[in-house]
Amino acid sequence: MQLRTPRLLVTALSAIALLSAGPGLTAPALAEPSAAAAAWDTDRAASAYAATPASVTASGSENGATTPGMAFDGDGATRWSSNFADDAWIRVDLGSAIRVDRVVLDWEAAYGKRYVLEASRNGTDWTPFYTETAGTGGSVTAHTYPQEVTARYVRMRGVERATGWGYSLFSFKVYGGEPAPASTTRTNLALNHPAYADFYQHAGNSPAFVTDGGRPADLKADVSRWSSDWNANRWISVDLGAPSVIDTIDLYWEAAYAVDYELQVSDDNRTWRTVHRPTAAEVVARRADVKSPGEATGRHDSVRLPSPATGRYVRMLGKERRSFHNPAPHTAQFGYSLYEFEVWGTGGSASAAYPALPGEQPGTYRTTFFDDFTAAALDRGKWRVVRTGTEMGSVNGESQAYVDSPDNIRLENGALVLRAEYCKGCTQAGGGTYDFTSGRIDTHTRFDFTYGRVSARMKLPVGDGFWPAFWLLGSNVDDPAVSWPPSGETDIMENVGYGDWTSTALHGPGYSADGNIGARQVYPNGGRADQWHTYAVEWTPTGMKFFVDDRLVQETTRNKLESTRGQWVFDHDQYVILNLALGGAYPAGWNQVTTPYWGLPQSSVDRIAGGGVQAEVDWVRVEQKG
Repeated sequence: MQLRTPRLLVTALSAIALLSAGPGLTAPALAEPSAAAAAWDTDRAASAYAATPASVTASGSENGATTPGMAFDGDGATRWSSNFADDAWIRVDLGSAIRVDRVVLDWEAAYGKRYVLEASRNGTDWTPFYTETAGTGGSVTAHTYPQEVTARYVRMRGVERATGWGYSLFSFKVYGGEPAPASTTRTNLALNHPAYADFYQHAGNSPAFVTDGGRPADLKADVSRWSSDWNANRWISVDLGAPSVIDTIDLYWEAAYAVDYELQVSDDNRTWRTVHRPTAAEVVARRADVKSPGEATGRHDSVRLPSPATGRYVRMLGKERRSFHNPAPHTAQFGYSLYEFEVWGTGGSASAAYPALPGEQPGTYRTTFFDDFTAAALDRGKWRVVRTGTEMGSVNGESQAYVDSPDNIRLENGALVLRAEYCKGCTQAGGGTYDFTSGRIDTHTRFDFTYGRVSARMKLPVGDGFWPAFWLLGSNVDDPAVSWPPSGETDIMENVGYGDWTSTALHGPGYSADGNIGARQVYPNGGRADQWHTYAVEWTPTGMKFFVDDRLVQETTRNKLESTRGQWVFDHDQYVILNLALGGAYPAGWNQVTTPYWGLPQSSVDRIAGGGVQAEVDWVRVEQKG
């Protein structure tokens, strides 16, 4: 229910190709530094490593014209094609261990439906870092953040082919760089080290990009960078691996730079000491630099500390964002965007690593919340009644006001009934006038929880613009430093009036509103939404599985979500919501109705006025392990 170019380590590009890439592109990695790589401006680009066609092996090839080296020859017209086996594989030796930040596979028509990308330091012991279970071919970029993937060897291991042919790749590209080692001489200790942020826009703008050594000369091009969401109170930090003596911090900003910020250091990644903040005069000057997004460029802040600071972790804490004409004289603010975060000094260690991601929870499921609505009245110890203008405002262009009335929320025949009512201009709420009322309840402040199996048995109204939903929302959604979608949202069941299908979805930074990660579910065997069905999600530290009547209808793993879309924000409390909305963005997107209400045609208005438009809930259950 919605609220509504980098371091390439693989292809054997020529010196001419490297030097003609131009500003804004970073240098491909080659196995041995070449003369061309040495000539490349390493202040602007990634360091050079290499994988040549000769360093590639495979389980086999279709013929002599499709050998494994063809996926690494820099020619997008040539390809590797495997032997005709589901378990075929291709492996590249990068020559030395590097921190891999992403892998790009450019598939030919014979692509992998299921496959795994794996990393190894020795070529024998392999660790998976990306798993595809429903591949569709094309170009696939698998980002590694926030996983630790430091390896000399990278492999694509096939599990299931999409066709009767083999696996066929035009190119197999690996991006990354060698982490800066401990140093007794002054160097950039942050290069290719782990970086973290509280939020980021999507997988292509993750914190990993601020230490990759790549930035455009004009500080304008849309290449390798971190970009926060649109909030002033955001931070990004770098782990140097060991205590260090720091004398200078260089921030290479994209146009969306910080007007005001603090640079901080820490020994333990918890307690921070501020070592720099722009002066009041500097803040005034930066604040006055207002341009249109198309005209604006970034800036380089080279901060020489008055005296060296010591610490293992370094952080930029944003305080105020830059403003842009949008258009003049109006202004807008976006997030913070950094191409590169350099930390100069001595110390450090190449052993800095991202922590292991959470695994599955042990134990068996037990019921921790249940309501079968057989009491005389709604149990307000379990449920909060949500009212428009009090607990929430108007959202999504919906037409109803949520009210606390037995006309809209009641228990009847052992079920919860959420009922829509019509009365022209009869309801004042939150400063607005509404023609419709309806019901919404949730468990916020009564039962907020992390992980579990959540289910409900429901019967839904069918008709254009009726929008019942059963969903979870992050408990921190009302925190202005978080809000939506960074709070996370889990739509277990939504229906916009169609009798034969419902939908599921996940919303978060980089995958919200119409860009959510979702699926539609058609009832089998002629089933309909206005019959009783059970809707459920199993939410674990590693993913989400959605079910209708115990039939798996969507599975989204944390691994694939973060590799391809954005940040996993489902590691904290959520709460259960049940509601019946009327009209608004989601229904209108399907039925294209604009009058008399957005997404709600006159025929549906007449049905509401006639009575009987309601969603019914037999029971709600939450089970958790412990």
